[in-house]
Amino acid sequence: MTFDSGSDLGDGAEPEEYFPESATERSAMLGALISASHLSPLEELPERLSEQAARVGLTDVVIYLVDLQQDLLSPLTPHPPPAGGAGLRPEEIRVEGTVAGRAFQHGEVLPASPADHDHWWVPLVNGTDRLGVLRVTAPGADAAAQLDMRRLAGLVALMVVSKRGLSDSYSRLVRRRRMDVATEMEWRLMPSRTFATESLMISALMEPAYEVSGDVYDYAFDGRIAQLALFDAMGHDTAAGLTGNLALSTARNARREGAGLTATAAAVERVLLKQFSGNRFVTGILAELDVTTGTLQWLCCGHPPPVVVRGHSVVHLECPPAPPIGAGLGSADHVCRKELEPGDRLLLYTDGITEARSPSGEEFGLGRFIDFLLRHQADALPVPETLRRLIRHHLEYHGGRLNDDATVLLAEWHGPVGLATEETRDRAGIPDIDEATGLE
Repeated sequence: MTFDSGSDLGDGAEPEEYFPESATERSAMLGALISASHLSPLEELPERLSEQAARVGLTDVVIYLVDLQQDLLSPLTPHPPPAGGAGLRPEEIRVEGTVAGRAFQHGEVLPASPADHDHWWVPLVNGTDRLGVLRVTAPGADAAAQLDMRRLAGLVALMVVSKRGLSDSYSRLVRRRRMDVATEMEWRLMPSRTFATESLMISALMEPAYEVSGDVYDYAFDGRIAQLALFDAMGHDTAAGLTGNLALSTARNARREGAGLTATAAAVERVLLKQFSGNRFVTGILAELDVTTGTLQWLCCGHPPPVVVRGHSVVHLECPPAPPIGAGLGSADHVCRKELEPGDRLLLYTDGITEARSPSGEEFGLGRFIDFLLRHQADALPVPETLRRLIRHHLEYHGGRLNDDATVLLAEWHGPVGLATEETRDRAGIPDIDEATGLE
């Protein structure tokens, strides 16, 4: 059956009404699900979930996972077909134009339709990384029932993430096309696409999702300093993927051993020279943001400089250029510095964003890139959703095909005090699981 709108969810039978059980029973349900998961692979999670959720009146629970490009939601099944199948399968749901898609995009628990409060779509979010949605049957669900659904979805998201790395089924399910070897390496290496605290939000996206050759991004956060990195390796082949992977892994290794920005860049230079003798290099940016003060420090090595979006204006961050890393032209030795203001959005990007051309030959350009962000800033969309729409817009502009990797990393600093928890959740697009709220 096709769930294109979220309103045709049943088989004709009348669902039983949702009766909230005691807090003890709900706690026992979650505990039993955790216990059952210890010896269960990802493929058994749907069955375990249905068994335990039914104990508290949440029936017909189905896990839908979003694909790599965040266009489609597909139900988790034990044996999905290999990637590269033709067209939209009947059980899949588009993100655009559906109730399930709106739940995913905005991080809201939504009924299947204004007239159908028996079936629900619940965001599936790990931390702030959007995984998909749950479909839940809960007739007569009140605010307390919605709270149960959100808590259950939070637990399921943790389980999916804990098990997906060892599941080929997960990889087959979230891929719509065959993936090249370089891209296979890179998606395994990079962190999740979204991370947030009350003081900082980081979101990143990369295209073409199945044919990326040399772009890689990285970030880490120790509670005070956010470490950011973006590399673009020369070439568009598997060797470019190897070069980008080696650069990122070396930078991580140096950083974790206490190296600063210049020492990290020098370490990457040494490793790439040793491996490729100057025949392979990366351009890139290494940056540190102190979230207690807003102090940004960065190195720009043969790469487009960072940009800060401040309100409705743009601040171009100038810095003495350093040569690409690994070319044997010397290491960067000048760290640049800028004081950010609360609400600033720092953008790191590769030239695949700005230099790619439309079928008519017109370059996308930095101006078009910034203009899109400024126009959508007023839409009150979660930051990850804004980036998802940016990448969709970028692909459409280029007729769906890119000749170079296009990667963007956005870091939004909320100030030393940070945002209120509720506002942080809204900006990240995650449902509130701390307290129940009534229907609007």
